Amino acid sequence: MLEGKVVAVTGAGRGVGREIALLCAAHGAAVVVNDPGVGGGGEGGDAGPAQDTVNDIIAAGGRAHANLASVADPAGATTIIEDAVQRFGRIDAVVNNAGILRDTIWHKMSHEDWRAVIDVHLNGCFNVSKAATPYFREQQSGSFIHFTSTSGLIGNIGQANYSAAKLGIVGLSQSIALDMARAGVRSNCIAPFAWSRMTASIPAETPAQKARLEKFKAMSADKIAPLVVYLASDASAEVTNQIFSVRKNEIVLFSKPRPVRSMTKLEGWTPESIAAELIPAFQPSFARADEVSAHVFGYDPI
Repeated sequence: MLEGKVVAVTGAGRGVGREIALLCAAHGAAVVVNDPGVGGGGEGGDAGPAQDTVNDIIAAGGRAHANLASVADPAGATTIIEDAVQRFGRIDAVVNNAGILRDTIWHKMSHEDWRAVIDVHLNGCFNVSKAATPYFREQQSGSFIHFTSTSGLIGNIGQANYSAAKLGIVGLSQSIALDMARAGVRSNCIAPFAWSRMTASIPAETPAQKARLEKFKAMSADKIAPLVVYLASDASAEVTNQIFSVRKNEIVLFSKPRPVRSMTKLEGWTPESIAAELIPAFQPSFARADEVSAHVFGYDPI
């Protein structure tokens, strides 16, 4: 599917990113494996994970190069794309997978925890995508594959920073898809359900939380990679501006926000008439106030 292509995958030293890099290489792509090897909250750094993925790709007969830059740094993000072009001659697809978590309940969230997560997820997507854009425009082709989350699409407890970043990525992807369509460039999002270092940090104190975590453990990271390979390939030339999700062997297409109900009052609305007429009419269509992804996906994937 990717013979002759060059793909850059961020956060590819471990977990979902590693599986994506391995499968892209198995399908013929040369892969820039980006990962600074930081901890789950963005601390430290280790060249080992990125190099391990590269070594495994090369051992299987593929082509790969390790890049240790932080996507949060615009100059570092640019090196990811420059490494692809200088070492392999071009760049065909960007997989924005890198991420960190600094979960905490809203009233305890610090400015630093907010900025750190936004910088890696949302600004990181912008930085790497921006660096690849001139090459995509020149060659009149390219694919952006951004990783969002149901934490952003639906919401989640204790993840205001992560949720905001992940929904922001959807907005970014949609605008890129519209702006770059004339250049033959596409942009799509994937919300993965998979067991990784990041999902391992989900609290599991109550029996219900522990049961939910066990379900996550059955959703292996390698299940996400086939959709990424497809979206990076020429076979997906007509697929852009979409939001997908992968839950084990299930692939989901998400709708975008659309009007659900409307009501017109010819004489105009007052606060009192909103309370008396509008809200009672709208209430049956309200999303539940405590809704999280478990309410939307009320069944186990196979």
